[in-house]
Order: sequence, then C-alpha cells, then structure tokens
Amino acid sequence: MIEIRGVSKIFQEEKAVTGLSLTVPKGAIYGLLGSNGAGKTTLLKMLAGIYRPDTGSVKVGGQPVYESPEVKRSLFFMPDSPYFFQQATMKSMAEFYRSIYTQWSQKRYEELVTVFRLDPRRRLSRFSKGMQRQAAFLLALSCKPDALIMDEPIDGLDPVMRRQIKNLLFQEVAERELTVLISSHNLREIEDLCDHVGIMHEGRMLVEKDLDDLKADTHKIQVAFRDVRHAAALESKLQILHQEQRGSVSLYIVKGERERISQAFHVYDPYVYDLLPLTLEEIFIYEMGDAGYDAQPIIL
Repeated sequence: MIEIRGVSKIFQEEKAVTGLSLTVPKGAIYGLLGSNGAGKTTLLKMLAGIYRPDTGSVKVGGQPVYESPEVKRSLFFMPDSPYFFQQATMKSMAEFYRSIYTQWSQKRYEELVTVFRLDPRRRLSRFSKGMQRQAAFLLALSCKPDALIMDEPIDGLDPVMRRQIKNLLFQEVAERELTVLISSHNLREIEDLCDHVGIMHEGRMLVEKDLDDLKADTHKIQVAFRDVRHAAALESKLQILHQEQRGSVSLYIVKGERERISQAFHVYDPYVYDLLPLTLEEIFIYEMGDAGYDAQPIIL
C-alpha cells in the first residue's frame, strides 16, 4: 500500500532523510519510532505530499503522491499540532473536507460526533488540546481515507479517550483494511497498536520488522557464571547490545536466535540463567544505544 524507496531530503545542507526505504502493507498499523531529529516528521510530510523528495520515490497504492490530487484524496495526514481554519467550527471543517474527499461519510461523521461528544457548532480554537485532537480524529475517520498518516496522534489525550481511539482504529482496519502509519514517542501505545515497527536514527532506518519478529530477535538474559572468564569468552560469540553487572549476576541484551543464544550460555553451565521478556521501549533504548545514541546519566 505504502512504498518508500531510496528517499532523501536535504534542507540547506542539513540531511533530514538519507536513502530511506520502508513498506507498509495494506491493512497494517505501522509504528515509526526514532530519536529526536531523526527525520520522522520530514518523512511523513513527504508521504503526505507536502514535501517533494530530493531522490527516491514515495507511492501510495502504486501511484506517486507528490502533485497528485487523486492520490492525496485517498490519504489523510494528521500533524503533531492539529490545524484548523481561523474561526472554524467542527461543522465548517466537516463541510470543507466533504468538498475534497470523495469518500466522505456523513453518516460516519454524525456517529462519531455522538461518540466524542463534541459540539460541532463551537469554535475549534476554544477546544482544549485534547478536544482538538479528538476533532482531528473525528474528521479524519469521516473522510474514509485508504491510508491514515499520524504524527504524535495521542499527545494530550486522557487514558479513556486513548482507548476509545485505539478501538476505532482497530475497527477501521478490520472492516475497511485501513492502512495506518503512526509516528510517536509513546512506545507503550505503539506496542499496543502496531503490528509493524520501524526505528529511525539520523535520517536512516535502523530496523524495520514485524513487531513479534522484533521481540523474538532481541532477548534479555540474567546469568551468573561459574568463572569470570566465561563472560569474556561469550562476548566474541554473540551480538551483545548491552551488558551490565549487578553483583554476581550479569544482565545481557542480545540479538539473535533464541536457541542459539541459549546454547552459547549453557556451554559454560552457569549457576543462574533466566530469559526475560523485553518491552518495545527497552528494545528501542538498546537499539539506539548500539547505534551510538546513548544518553549518559547527568550528575549535578
């Protein structure tokens, strides 16, 4: 559905995105993660057709996005700060979107007004940040896009509304095969929502995998060796992202096949060997640390 191939974008000699490629299948929910300044928003704006890529191609449904009104009518971009016309009400914004999006559903709009309990006659500028975010979701889903692109979409929403919006997205994906691309720093929400994940750093894609495969490929291990020399011998055999010592117990974050890793540790017959689950947040931190983006503790 969404295909980005070898895309680069430079702003006044500043490389925002460099040779990046990613694919989002139809009906998938894709989480785009990355460090601050990684180029995520620039990538989303190229996908929305706001920026023209300097190199590479950006396609939705097999068609180029930039300067293609027909393709743009099949997608909806929600920026990190929702934008509405001055003095606009939700009703007037609905009329504007209805004039652009040929798949607009008035029935869906009226249903969602009831769900979100927002006054369509009230000026959007008088809504709170969370209410504006709800209005943006309401309008986006009423447009019935084939692809929904969102930058920090749950910022400012309370837990009840977050759950409501997640349920609505799951419903749209299940019923219409809506394709969703989400950029967020809230990794817990991404973990709950997404089935595919990409991690960006300095304009490049570090990792792009199915979320279950990503978790199956990275492991947290607690081990107590019988001999301190065993730890040094092990380091040359495995791809270790992180290692720290906690008394007599060592903590390892290791990439690779689970069985191969287990066999490598058990060669040394350790006193203790525990394989523990990793959260997406932990995977992100250790992947970024392996790429050189590692924040050190600040002592003042």
